[in-house]
Amino acid sequence: MTHVVVLGGGLGGLSAAYEIRQQLSKAGKVTVISNKPFFQFTPSNPWVAVGWRKKKDITLDLATVLPKNKVDFICSAATSLDPENNTVGLEDGSSVSYDYLVIATGPELAFDEIEGLGPEGNTISVCDVDHATAGHEKWEAFCADPGPIVVGAVQGASCYGPAYETAMIFDTDLRKRKIRDKVPMTFVTSEPYVGHLGLGGVGDTKGMLESAMRDRTVKWITNAKVDKIEEGMMYVTEVDADGNEKKKHELPFKHSMMLPAFRGIPALRGIEGLVNPRGFVIVDKHQRNPKYPNIFGIGVCIAIPPYEATPVPVGVPKTGYMIESMVTASAKNLGEILADKEPTHEATWNAICLADFGDSGLAFVAMPQIPPRNTNYSGQGKWVHLAKIAFEKYFLRKIRKGETEPYYEKAVLSLLDIAKIKN
Repeated sequence: MTHVVVLGGGLGGLSAAYEIRQQLSKAGKVTVISNKPFFQFTPSNPWVAVGWRKKKDITLDLATVLPKNKVDFICSAATSLDPENNTVGLEDGSSVSYDYLVIATGPELAFDEIEGLGPEGNTISVCDVDHATAGHEKWEAFCADPGPIVVGAVQGASCYGPAYETAMIFDTDLRKRKIRDKVPMTFVTSEPYVGHLGLGGVGDTKGMLESAMRDRTVKWITNAKVDKIEEGMMYVTEVDADGNEKKKHELPFKHSMMLPAFRGIPALRGIEGLVNPRGFVIVDKHQRNPKYPNIFGIGVCIAIPPYEATPVPVGVPKTGYMIESMVTASAKNLGEILADKEPTHEATWNAICLADFGDSGLAFVAMPQIPPRNTNYSGQGKWVHLAKIAFEKYFLRKIRKGETEPYYEKAVLSLLDIAKIKN
């Protein structure tokens, strides 16, 4: 009996479990190992941070959902991996053996790399639903006694969309509460310019996002390195195009959300040939690790080099469309391997993002993700906000029902239709 273990219970992990389940014979077994008992729809976390969603609205109980879809579930953190002996060590001291392993853990959030960063420091986070829930409590206290806000992404971050979303959603919620006039807001980012997104921009994301921030009276600092964050004060060094110090900023705040840099989880870090120095999984074009070909890597946990050299380190995002594409390629390749064939499927490295602004939004399609591109589209309007709401509902249904339909791919095709109409 073939046993496939999937490390991670997020968007990539559950999609992989469902698609691989289809590739296996009835005698085959799929087990998901996750350190959380629930699936969370992470793109909705900025809404949780302002109280527009509750944790229960965007989470599903894995112990209920997975067995219904013929997938076993172990709720435990993976504490070690022995790729030579095909075992995953768990926090209770036990281990799980596998024939094939799919690593879909997402990242470890590197809050500790900057003094005062993160939920245990002086900023909130929208990277995790529990972080966002705690952030909402602070948001309500802030709204009762408002003041300056700082939002953005620190050096080495590789996911910028949620930072822009959070800033705009904060703005929208404050305007609904009639207190926006009491809240100066500054956006701080390691990107070389607004709308770079780790991708060199997509379409006119630079112009659109700068315009949106001007319309909403949000100031910004780019090429920014966050030095430390004290209670109520952020210390930032702005550099020039050559990386030389340009200006020191001391930014007072009463509320702040800053996205951290990512790294691989501790159980993987330091395994030679499996991961890079940051702990991200090394994969080939078929999503397999070259040294351990029975290990696949998908999603945010895989190693992708930066698109270009920048004055302050900027990582490359792994969007939902890319992750679904990695999942499908991995599942089909595993099916070919089990049939004694060579793997032939490659992920489609395209990017799609629906960035919600609370009452409107920005969408972009980059095909491929890294320039030069065949499609380089960005658009904006209230329809993006509505599309994000619809997508949340569709994807939660997908996870609940064990469906393998590629919703991101459908969204891409819909956006391309819109782009053709506009062009």
